[in-house]
Amino acid sequence: MPVVGVREAEGSMGRAAAGVVHRLTERRETLATVESLTGGLLAATIVEIAGASAVYRGGLVVYATELKEWLAGVPAQLLAERGPVDADVAAALAEGGRQRCGADWGLATTGVAGPEPQDGKPVGLVFVAVAGPDGTEVRELHLDGGRDQIRGASVTEALRLLTEHAQLSEGVTAAAGGGGRGGYAAE
Repeated sequence: MPVVGVREAEGSMGRAAAGVVHRLTERRETLATVESLTGGLLAATIVEIAGASAVYRGGLVVYATELKEWLAGVPAQLLAERGPVDADVAAALAEGGRQRCGADWGLATTGVAGPEPQDGKPVGLVFVAVAGPDGTEVRELHLDGGRDQIRGASVTEALRLLTEHAQLSEGVTAAAGGGGRGGYAAE
């Protein structure tokens, strides 16, 4: 992923967040976030959008590894074996956030923003995950740039992943003749 300026990254994050808020509002679905390397930037980007209160339930910032277990429900054994920067940890964060916040969708970020590698994982290695009515998906990213660029790109990519899943479940619902909450039962 190319390095972009801070203004371009902010615009990209805002556009992605606006799309998520609009789509989930239309579908009457809710969202929760669990963040590690983005440290609240994902939540802040979402709540910048007018109308976010209709969809955003809340989130967790679990920067410390033990908080991933205590607050988000990531299995201690998984964290001990693989560390916090891992695809399965990202999935568990998204699923834990969805469950603990009572949301239709959970969105999570974990990775290494730098300036130094962490536990043998390189700077720019990021995992974003979405958990929703159609299951859970993790995307591995290899991002360039400094801390701000990596964190901003992580937010944008997490929001894009959610948008893709919302469109996918919408298409499945439309084919099945459902509507409203995407054809899934309310939680």
